[in-house]
Amino acid sequence: MKTKEGIRFDIEQERNKLHKMKQRYRDFNHPKVLRQSIVLDELINQYNRFLKENKPIA
Repeated sequence: MKTKEGIRFDIEQERNKLHKMKQRYRDFNHPKVLRQSIVLDELINQYNRFLKENKPIA
């Protein structure tokens, strides 16, 4: 299982890829850009699940 920092690093990497793809294809609706957006969304969901599951008890 990845660490919180590891997931955040992956999110930043995939976000940078998405930004570059958007610049290259000039369209958020391009199939490759949409696929990359899904990859990023899944990582963000993974991060949010990690935070929820590892929430400290008050």
